[in-house]
Amino acid sequence: MVKPQADPVLEKVFSRIGKPDPAPFKADPFQSDALRAIQKTDCLVTAPTGAGKTWIAEKAIQSIHERGGRCWYASPLKALTNSKRAEFGETFGDENVGILTGDAKENSDAPIIVGTTEILRNKLYEAMHSGKDLDCDLVILDEAHFLGDEDRGVVWEEIMIYLPTRINMLMLSATIGNSQEIAEWLSSLRNKECVVIKDSERPVPLYPLFLHPPEKITPLLNGSRLNDAATSWLEKNKNRRSFRGKLPPFDTIIEIMREFNLLPAIFFLKSRGDCDAAVNLCKLTSDRGNNGHFEKDLNGILEHHPYMKNHKQLQSLRYSRVGAHHGGQLPAWKSVVETMMKGEHLDAVFATSTVAAGVNFPARTVVLFNSDQFNGHEFIPLHATAFHQMTGRAGRRGQDKIGFMMAFPGKFMDLLHIRKLYFSKPEKITSRLRSDFSMTLNLLLSHTPEGIRDIFERSFADYQHRKKRGKTTLWEDFSRHLDFLKAEGFVDEENRLTEDGAWTSQLRLDQPLLIAQCLRDDAFPYENEALLAAVIAPFAYDRSHNITISRTSLPKRLRKAVDRVYKSAEPLSKRMTTAGFDTAPLPLWTSAAIYSWAAGTDWDRIVQRTKIADGDLAMLISRTADSLNQIASLKDTHPQTASLAAAARKAIMREPVVFD
Repeated sequence: MVKPQADPVLEKVFSRIGKPDPAPFKADPFQSDALRAIQKTDCLVTAPTGAGKTWIAEKAIQSIHERGGRCWYASPLKALTNSKRAEFGETFGDENVGILTGDAKENSDAPIIVGTTEILRNKLYEAMHSGKDLDCDLVILDEAHFLGDEDRGVVWEEIMIYLPTRINMLMLSATIGNSQEIAEWLSSLRNKECVVIKDSERPVPLYPLFLHPPEKITPLLNGSRLNDAATSWLEKNKNRRSFRGKLPPFDTIIEIMREFNLLPAIFFLKSRGDCDAAVNLCKLTSDRGNNGHFEKDLNGILEHHPYMKNHKQLQSLRYSRVGAHHGGQLPAWKSVVETMMKGEHLDAVFATSTVAAGVNFPARTVVLFNSDQFNGHEFIPLHATAFHQMTGRAGRRGQDKIGFMMAFPGKFMDLLHIRKLYFSKPEKITSRLRSDFSMTLNLLLSHTPEGIRDIFERSFADYQHRKKRGKTTLWEDFSRHLDFLKAEGFVDEENRLTEDGAWTSQLRLDQPLLIAQCLRDDAFPYENEALLAAVIAPFAYDRSHNITISRTSLPKRLRKAVDRVYKSAEPLSKRMTTAGFDTAPLPLWTSAAIYSWAAGTDWDRIVQRTKIADGDLAMLISRTADSLNQIASLKDTHPQTASLAAAARKAIMREPVVFD
């Protein structure tokens, strides 16, 4: 290996690497300002990752808790929710903190509740229906930029619209480009000021680097322009693909970074497969040695995650001190990697860009290998919000004086785009509010159509369209849903929910009508929890894995149960399609996989048979469990099926999907 080199100009920059001197904590002005604001009114805080937004939340909760009040902390991710439950338990005492997610319900009467945004939205539905006020004095919405998320932003907007005005709302985000516009809308909606607190200064300065192949590190930028080394590389390699389509030599890159004290690092790669391949390419043994803490901490984690003792990447974690973290991994393995990284035991984590949102394990350096990202459908150029979330992981507050972002050239890297993103601000958030059948049914529980129209007219969607002198289609879309519900007997001619409509409103799912139709037709199995879980699985799956399975390969009893459910759902599905509503296919393989799992088949055998990633199977099981949980709530109208659904959920929610 050629000796690593660095541009002489970096000598002064690298001399800043090190741990800051210990100092007593002193709140930054933006933290103090935000805390004062939330005592009186709503507050939207935008500050870089690691700047200390969680401190504001903890102090706000403490203020309410000491007065005997109640708080709700809502986050977009179950993993982040679990993490906050642990943090707040240490701060306020486990007995004072509860958790509510689709997977967990513990200590739900506690004065401090940590939960997912969907659960909070459902609690607001229930409060509106019962005519009671939400038993809460403060709501905190973490990762508030999810308001602009294409799939889930509607939930955030609903919370903001339905939340009683007396409850102050604290919103936290690192990446919102139009915070003032959102605050102005909220102020007009809730008839109280929404104070915007901004802080743009990173707690740890960021320096952009360029790894010039094969082994020289140079600055990426010279002022606002690309550095000469990066420009020269671009000119020489216009028509040449780096590494001829192969992955870079990660061993070499890690050694170069070690030479200049740039570890630990997060390597952001294009795909899950690249992340796993990168781990396998790292054959070197870390020079960290074993000071006893590593094995002690790792063994402690594995005691909580026994299934992970045989994980195929455990040896790489143990000896090369590297790990992969992405959606295809089991939740428990991701927890292992996160914990070891936060414990300063790893040199590198290979991750997809999704890890940047909501997961807290910063590093000294983040390394970018591509300038695009997968949006769930296709690869698109990386946008500023995602870029800032990724680079926000560079530099650990209290542990680093300086953090680094290093760009690595390759066929998926546009250095000019990275330069542009470095100087860009996060994009503006646009409303994602739209009607669906679950929302329509739940609003009709407690509102007339006229009242619902008033809600839409006060929405962020309507606010933004009025500023553009345009009209939304919210009312027309709602009316389409309402007319279809009437035609199907879920709503009567006086716009009130029928008996079927009332219990269907409790099915807060992606496809509530199809499941409701099966319940109407008594099409679900009623004698076997594995069969019930199996036939619910296709309704819960929202991915696009093209896995074919022969119907005749299914066990006879499963084939019979599936046929009965399909026969019930298909006519309604066709009527929905004819009326212009999207209906997802019901993939047969999901039933086979869930039936095997519920019946006790070995995890690895199911993964091998279906050829899907561990994380995707875990996601299918988790979403199926969420759906079963919704059906289990129908105790008054469908007691037998509800009881079986609870048993089915218990049958599938076990290790390695569930862990301590």
